[in-house]
Amino acid sequence: MSKRIVICIGREFGSGGREIGCAVAEKLGIPFYDKEILKKAAKDSGIVEELFENADEKPTNSFLYTLAIGAHGQAVNSFTNYNDYLTNDKLFLFQTDAIRKMADESSCVFIGRCADYILRGRKDMFSAFIHAPMELRIQRICRLYNLEEDAARSLIKKTDRSRANYHNFYADRDWGAAGSYDMSINSGKFGVDGAVQMLVAAAETFRSKNS
Repeated sequence: MSKRIVICIGREFGSGGREIGCAVAEKLGIPFYDKEILKKAAKDSGIVEELFENADEKPTNSFLYTLAIGAHGQAVNSFTNYNDYLTNDKLFLFQTDAIRKMADESSCVFIGRCADYILRGRKDMFSAFIHAPMELRIQRICRLYNLEEDAARSLIKKTDRSRANYHNFYADRDWGAAGSYDMSINSGKFGVDGAVQMLVAAAETFRSKNS
């Protein structure tokens, strides 16, 4: 694609959002960023990646995930450097910087982590949300994680709740609500391949409209 485009995808757990986003990026020939956001934030900040992983899409502002940071950016179990404590809020700011830098570098696809909110106002960005019926999501999670149905249902609800709380805590829009995104796709109705085709077509239309 000749014109810059940034696609931000929110997703229900088990809806195939990551698979869809990865396929869209591959078809468009642009980078795909998921956990890579955490790696970038860790590298740029000098903070161990484990801290970002522990706080990933968790909206707390408490000290539940707080660790002291040593002189060389290494986690230490000490209460001697109180001013160096990193709350999830501060880690979110590092992720915000990483997402903005990635979006400035090239066209790309982001998964989750409030990228749509962080990049709001950019003329080259559009957002999408992937959802699917619960029963189909349960089947997918059972297959991917080798879980029984009850365990899969519980994991889905817990993960969705965490993602929703995280997004609603940091953004000014409701996670999963149609009005919060430029498009919403039911991957249960259209399938993963259908969702990919729709997003690629939307990207081409968006590029043409803004060229």
